Amino acid sequence: MTDKITKDMTVNDSIRLYPSIMGVFNDFKLDSCCGGAASIEEASERDGANLDELLTALNKAANT
Repeated sequence: MTDKITKDMTVNDSIRLYPSIMGVFNDFKLDSCCGGAASIEEASERDGANLDELLTALNKAANT
């Protein structure tokens, strides 16, 4: 299985492509509204989330 969501995608673009992942951003307490134009990597650094764990959770949610 290839990851659909990468650290370089913006939060907004990833949600637009995979609406089911919105809850993952909420679980990791990432600002997916006002901070949605940032890349997933930038958002995880800004909001203190573990990038690897976040990407794993996002891709799992996108594949279900």
